Amino acid sequence: MPRLSVNLNKIALLRNSRRTGVPDVLRFGRIAHDAGADGLTAHPRPDERHIRRTDVLGLAELMRPWRPSFELNLEGYPDRRFLDIVAEARPEQCTLVPDSPDAFTSEEGWKLDAAQRRLVDTALNELKPLGCRVILFIDPDPAAVAPVHNIGADGIEIYTGSYAAAFRAGHPQALMQACAATAARAAELGLFVNIGHDLNLENLPALTAALPGFAEASIGHELTAEALVMGFAATVRAYKAALSGPA
Repeated sequence: MPRLSVNLNKIALLRNSRRTGVPDVLRFGRIAHDAGADGLTAHPRPDERHIRRTDVLGLAELMRPWRPSFELNLEGYPDRRFLDIVAEARPEQCTLVPDSPDAFTSEEGWKLDAAQRRLVDTALNELKPLGCRVILFIDPDPAAVAPVHNIGADGIEIYTGSYAAAFRAGHPQALMQACAATAARAAELGLFVNIGHDLNLENLPALTAALPGFAEASIGHELTAEALVMGFAATVRAYKAALSGPA
C-alpha cells in the first residue's frame, strides 16, 4: 500500500497568523504519526510564510525515535538556504521543486533544460552524500521521466493539480491516463514514483487504482481542510484508507 506523508505547511500557516504558537506544528506531527501516517512533509519557503527553519529542526528531533521507517520529506527549491536546512535536518527524502522564491505554490514540474540541469546537478552533488532519496517534481508527462533518470535522481513526484482540476470539472480520464503513463515510464526506469498536489478523499481512490505500485502520496492542504470538519486524526486515517483504492 502506498505511503501517506502528511504535509504540515497549512498547520504552520494557521499558527503564523497569531503570536501564540497555536496550533503547535510538533503536536500535529505527533497526531499524524499516532493516527497511522507514514511520514511528514515540510516545505520551508524563503519567506517562512508557513513552515520555518526552526519547525524543520523541531520535526527532525520529534521524529528521531520513529525514523527511518517514519520518514521526513523536505520539499523546496534547491537554493543555498534550502540545501543548508536539508544538511542540518538529514531527511530520508528530499523533493526538489522548480519554484521561484516568490511562487504561490508548486504548480509546475522541472523541464531540465540546460540551466535547470546545472542547478539540479549541483544539488545532487550535495544531497547524495547525505544519504537522502532525491525526488524531482515533474508534470504528468512520460517524456519528462527519462531526463530525471539521466541526471541521477532517485524518483519523481507527479504533479496532480491538473488531474484534481479535471476531476472537479467532471472529466478526469485524460489526466488520470497521463499520470498513469508517467508512473509506468518511471517504473520502467527503476525510479520511485510519488504523487502530490490537491489530492483529496474524492479524487484519490480512483487515481490510486490507476497507478499501481506508486510509493507515496504527499498531502497537506486538502487534508487540513477536511480535518476542520472531521478532526485531524480521523482525517489522517481516512486518507490512509483512500490510498488503498476504491472500496
